[in-house]
Amino acid sequence: MSLNDPKWGNRGGGDNRGGGDNQGPPDLEELWRDFNRRLSGMFGRNSGRPGGTGGGDGGNRLPEFNFRQFGGGIGLIAAFGAVVWLASGFYIVDASQRGIVLQFGRFLEATEPGLRWRVPYPIQTHELVNLTGVRTVEIGYRGSERNKVLKEALMLTDDENIVNIQFAVQYILKDPQQYLFNNRGADDSVIQAAETAVREIVGKSKMDFVLYEGREQVAANAQKLTQEILDRYATGIQVSKVTMQNAQPPEQVQAAFDDAVKAGQDRERQKNEGQAYANDVIPRARGAASRLLEEADAYKGKVVAQAEGDASRFKQILTEYAKAPEVTRQRMYIDTMQQVLSNTSKVMVDAKGSGNLLYLPLDKLMQVTAAAGVPPSTDPTQVARPSSTPATESAVTPPRVDALSGEARTRESTRNRDRGER
Repeated sequence: MSLNDPKWGNRGGGDNRGGGDNQGPPDLEELWRDFNRRLSGMFGRNSGRPGGTGGGDGGNRLPEFNFRQFGGGIGLIAAFGAVVWLASGFYIVDASQRGIVLQFGRFLEATEPGLRWRVPYPIQTHELVNLTGVRTVEIGYRGSERNKVLKEALMLTDDENIVNIQFAVQYILKDPQQYLFNNRGADDSVIQAAETAVREIVGKSKMDFVLYEGREQVAANAQKLTQEILDRYATGIQVSKVTMQNAQPPEQVQAAFDDAVKAGQDRERQKNEGQAYANDVIPRARGAASRLLEEADAYKGKVVAQAEGDASRFKQILTEYAKAPEVTRQRMYIDTMQQVLSNTSKVMVDAKGSGNLLYLPLDKLMQVTAAAGVPPSTDPTQVARPSSTPATESAVTPPRVDALSGEARTRESTRNRDRGER
């Protein structure tokens, strides 16, 4: 089907501009002619008379220039361009960002979150700075701890040892104006400031302190010193955290260092065992010493109190003795004999009477009396007195009947008689 077919796009077979049932696409040639007519009318071109005669030079005459129509088209284009240019000045600032407006490259103002407008380029421009995003720089390594940067990681300690330290610095922005305009490379400034701070702290510390017990303190001091350096240079950066990723001696001396560490651990273990033994023995010794001191103090108090009591008793007896010497002497004698005889296993009986001595189980009687809490009586009158046997001293247990028994009884009887006569 040709494009010149008048029935193309028109089911009715009539003119495409006329009536009829137009159900197909428009005629492209008609659209092209209509565009040419409009363009010719804009530049003042005459479309010509019918039959191809249009004057002296016919259809090849140059179009007449219409300044009014040309000015109207340029104005429309200029207005549209002005609208587009002004619309390019709108920008959106997120809640986590701050907008920085520059006028001819110089700072003008900082804008808050929301829809903002500025004078379009090239008069004013803007930059968006994220304030809440956490940024991280790595010192001593890149990406992984195995990817070491020895130029940054190797540091010298106070005891002249070399350590390999890898750490990361996390920071946020607190002043976008300072971050953009006061320093050319703010992120590089963080790296240099953090490395300087860590080198200063490690250079004032011992190797064992850096590698073991002082890692957290080194990180905290590094964060504080890094922040002081960045504030001194007005970078507008706030250091949020310094993390020690790895701290170890160089690989060349790692084996020797491990041996030294094991020796140190053995030393600490033995010290702990000795301390545990001391903690077990010393309290016991102190307790025993304290107990002995308490017992000695108690014995001292007892002896002193007893001596004071004896002295007081003696003074009282002396006073009574001065009042009645004979009665006091007799009483003291009786008390002394009672105390002495109450602790002996022998019983004294009266030997003056005649009759047979009845052997009694005196030891059993004394045990029963002692168990009952009654002191055994030493009064000779309360002992079983025989009626017709000669008096003798009887032991707790009956004497053995042997050849020596008669001689022993005779000797004791003679001695008792002599006492009785006295």
